[in-house]
Amino acid sequence: MYWILFFPHTTCLAQKENLKVFNWSSKGYKKIECSNGENILQLYLNQQAYNLLDRREQEIASLKTKQDWENRQKKIKTILSDIIGDFPDKTPLNAKITGVIHKEGFRIEKIIFESLPGFFVTGCLYIPEGKKEKRAAILNVIGHSAQSFRRDLYQNFDQNLVKKGFIVFAIDPIGGGERIQYYDPNIERSVIEGETTNEHSFIANQYFLMGGSLIKYYIWDGIRAIDYLVSREEVDSARIGLTGPSGGGQQTAFISSFDDRIKASAPTCYITSYRRMLETIGPQDGEQTLFHWLTNGLDHADLVEVQAPKPALIVGTTNDFFSIQGVRETFEEVKKVYQAFGQEGNISLAEANYRHGLNRKNNEATYAFFQKELENPGSPIEEDLEILPEDALNVTSIGMVSTSYNGKTVFDLIKPGAEKLAADLEESRKNNPSHLEIVKQKAKELSGYVQPKTGGNPIFTGCYERDGYTVEKYILPGDKEYEIPLLLAIPDGDENYSPVIYIHPEGKEKDIAPGDNIEKLVKQGFIVAAPDLLGTGETQSSRDYPGSHGYGAILIGRSIVGIQAGDIVRVVDFLKRLRKIKTENIHAIAFGEQCPALLHAAVFEPSIAGIALVEAPVSYYNITQTKLYQYSLSFDWGVAGALTAYDLPDLAACVAPRKQAFIGLLDGEKKLAVKELVADQMTYPRSVYTKNNSDNLKIIPDRIDKTSTILIKWLTE
Repeated sequence: MYWILFFPHTTCLAQKENLKVFNWSSKGYKKIECSNGENILQLYLNQQAYNLLDRREQEIASLKTKQDWENRQKKIKTILSDIIGDFPDKTPLNAKITGVIHKEGFRIEKIIFESLPGFFVTGCLYIPEGKKEKRAAILNVIGHSAQSFRRDLYQNFDQNLVKKGFIVFAIDPIGGGERIQYYDPNIERSVIEGETTNEHSFIANQYFLMGGSLIKYYIWDGIRAIDYLVSREEVDSARIGLTGPSGGGQQTAFISSFDDRIKASAPTCYITSYRRMLETIGPQDGEQTLFHWLTNGLDHADLVEVQAPKPALIVGTTNDFFSIQGVRETFEEVKKVYQAFGQEGNISLAEANYRHGLNRKNNEATYAFFQKELENPGSPIEEDLEILPEDALNVTSIGMVSTSYNGKTVFDLIKPGAEKLAADLEESRKNNPSHLEIVKQKAKELSGYVQPKTGGNPIFTGCYERDGYTVEKYILPGDKEYEIPLLLAIPDGDENYSPVIYIHPEGKEKDIAPGDNIEKLVKQGFIVAAPDLLGTGETQSSRDYPGSHGYGAILIGRSIVGIQAGDIVRVVDFLKRLRKIKTENIHAIAFGEQCPALLHAAVFEPSIAGIALVEAPVSYYNITQTKLYQYSLSFDWGVAGALTAYDLPDLAACVAPRKQAFIGLLDGEKKLAVKELVADQMTYPRSVYTKNNSDNLKIIPDRIDKTSTILIKWLTE
């Protein structure tokens, strides 16, 4: 039996307003379960991740024999291939030596090669002088460092290795060193604030829309770097090692999982466990987030286990932000596969009491590991060697491939792929009679939408009287671990009112001040429900790491868009159970980056009679075609993999023939979309409305300053 809400506003007296719902009084009274609002989203995502990790742990516990582990290795290799996708054909490296530095006992060759045509990789090859026999070689990949291998601690590491008789190839990662993806010569740095780390997330978001994982291009660079190494007559191709710190540790783990030529690997300051990561620092940036990683039953341990029984050294530090407890637990799990293979001696752990990064103790353990496994004996003691000026190790004349070689960026590589997906969608729209039904199903799957349970009892926490209306405060039941703060603005009187759901990225309080948009709607006779969808308002995440919550959702096969769509449907259910509501006339309005969530909700919930989208993105596809798009790195607005099955205009078509208004459609730069772009991207939904003999689709090219007038006209016509 449903609990029917009454409007208690007649008892509300004029008072100083506190529109917080979780913290509902001036004395700070709050619902204890809601007292951690800023972490609610992360906790909600984490719990689902833990459930997936529990399932994985049960599977691991069942593995006893070598055959068991070999079967799992095959399974993991298949999953990794599916997540990463097919690699391109190998093309000529066109490698060049752009300079040579001679040092005592070794030389440094400056190398540039093309891992793909026009996609340049820069690096320095350290070669010992002396004997001419083939030598063991180590590829050193670098993580999140603007200087890359030119940084003093990396230089010292590489020089120690070459002094010990190894050939060392240190390469710049995408977004670092001479491979800044958004380099502006006028300011001599990336135009992306936060540079290396944020560049990764910036590119990754576009690739996520296509169902891709950015680490693919880092892996490919590593594979081609090994191609270059084995092409050198000085290198013994049977003795190839791989190491790198931080993001380089991730590259080490992944490249080793795909390239069998690597005999021994030492990922540094990366391997931990997702359980420990999520309960502490949370998901990391774009290239460290993989499409549906946890959904597929994977964890860091799999990246080592899939290589067994090849020698591996896991390198960690006790004061790292990557949990040392996770490092130790992962090591204990990984040992089991090596034991099953009878090769316990091939897996080891090095620890140092140090922060995140290279240090003498771990470096010496790494030297000793490679000396043993690559059959190059000697002393592992680290020396303090001469550090060269950073620019002395620049490979290009100007210190950047984009300016020296007009090199391609990852954006240039993925853009055609998005164009192909868009062409496939257009073909389906024209020739597949089931296109819209497929879109509805795939939108649910890819967004991770879960049909909400209805009928839960909301909690009324207070109200305030205003001129001609009352503002009531509610806590609505959400999905299991969270609840939804909501403000309800109700006109005075005893009529039946049409309800409007008002959704803003800044939360329920954004436009509810006297004189603002919500009051204008109420005074036109509408009840207005303004919720804090999960991740906004009182539930806004406290984490400032780009993409932390959006990426957490990707890992578990969901999206913030799909989760928030569920919240909107919960608000619809709440409104349906109010007295004096015209339940057949529920409309919703969303602004900016919240528009995709409302668009999805309208597709999934047919009782929403109409939607208005103010300053919505014109399409996901347009964002993939905009090099410097302006949508937030959080990826709260995106659905990973969407473009493999649908785009925002397809969802708009699914809403037909219900009322729908797009007010001020924006392009990828968040500029008012030009008429030609709007005409192109909205052709399909317009055609569907025409087929339905409906003129309910309105596309209004006005900016937000006219919004209240436009919305009132749209709601009342």
